[in-house]
Amino acid sequence: MCCVSREAAERAVAEAHRREWAFVLAATVRVTRDLDVAEECVQDAYVAALDAWSRDGVPRNPGAWLTTAARNRALDVLRRDKLFRTRMPLLVEREGADAEPAGGGGIPDDRLRLVFTCCHPALAREAQVALTLRLVCGVATPDIAGAFLVSEPTMAARITRAKKKIATAGIPYRVPPAAELPRRLDAVLTVIHLLYTTAHTAPTGASLTRADLATRALDLARMLLALMPGEREVKGLLALLLVTDARRATRVDADGRLLRLEDQDRSLWDREAIEEGHHLVVAALRGGGGGRFGLQAAIAALHATAPSYEQTDWPQVLELYGALLAAWPSPVVALNRAIAVSMVHGPEDALADLAALEGDARLAAYRYLPATKADLLRRLGRGAEAVEQYEAALKLADNEAERAFLATRLAELSPPGFEGVGP
Repeated sequence: MCCVSREAAERAVAEAHRREWAFVLAATVRVTRDLDVAEECVQDAYVAALDAWSRDGVPRNPGAWLTTAARNRALDVLRRDKLFRTRMPLLVEREGADAEPAGGGGIPDDRLRLVFTCCHPALAREAQVALTLRLVCGVATPDIAGAFLVSEPTMAARITRAKKKIATAGIPYRVPPAAELPRRLDAVLTVIHLLYTTAHTAPTGASLTRADLATRALDLARMLLALMPGEREVKGLLALLLVTDARRATRVDADGRLLRLEDQDRSLWDREAIEEGHHLVVAALRGGGGGRFGLQAAIAALHATAPSYEQTDWPQVLELYGALLAAWPSPVVALNRAIAVSMVHGPEDALADLAALEGDARLAAYRYLPATKADLLRRLGRGAEAVEQYEAALKLADNEAERAFLATRLAELSPPGFEGVGP
């Protein structure tokens, strides 16, 4: 290795943060048995990496370098704090704890083990999911806030309260045995799903997607299925991710411009992933009464297997959205159902559905609500009203690929010389 520029080292550290954070944190927790201490040690390792890599060059295996640095830092902390176990017992495991829990409940990967650990039933569900996304998956607080349709300060406060509850109440954190896994399963599924959602359309930045987070979510879903092969919703989640991710490469053109589903080249979709996902959908829905992930996977599979956008079985999509809304009464599901309504019954009926959603405060900053309304108005030839809605969506969008798409739609409906809204 040789020295590199500070800028090159900064890029390498940023890339390692995106790709390696979960691995490094999970390995460090093995030493500290404490999430807060582990997080601090990992952050110290990344700070140290910037200087070391500028001086000595970027190591061949950045993840291994960071893991070693974080674990060494953790050992130093433990040597100085001999009262650690009685003072902040955030993660309590028996001695020789690198062994898996008894009873056949072994979790095959440190990252998945830590996800289950953070999803402790003593915490509120949203706190479990938010804490796991922030600490284990390295998702930024603003992005978590967007996924939950709340403000960044609100989400930051939730995460802080969750960590304080763990510390002050001395909640014992341990890798759950097999009998306890089902109680934490829904939270774990939610974490993996939101992680993939963040990857599928990055909330901010120049790229539409985050390939590293998508791969991480898929890995976790596969490991979860290996751990709990009989759970239908686990099959549904993996199916949803596989079928959705199968078209990742076609969601933008050669210049990085966003392409609508109807404009994507279906011949380039990953048919192997779609086929695997289809079999999992069948297994997830076998016996009826599918859960929210199985139903979402079924909808995604209908889109993926249709010969064209127009030939999609829209009545079946609408029926599935009705079942999904009953199983999971979310305003986002209702918004997506309205799009299916527009394809079956026309945009006028869909606009009526959107009118009810416009009063839902949870969607006040949700860019897809005005964007959807704008598209429906455009289809009805109500260009001036559509312009207003595209402007509203553009103000709420932070991803550059989405902003460029919305700006293009706006320009198509705007008079010559229109320059659009400000950033």
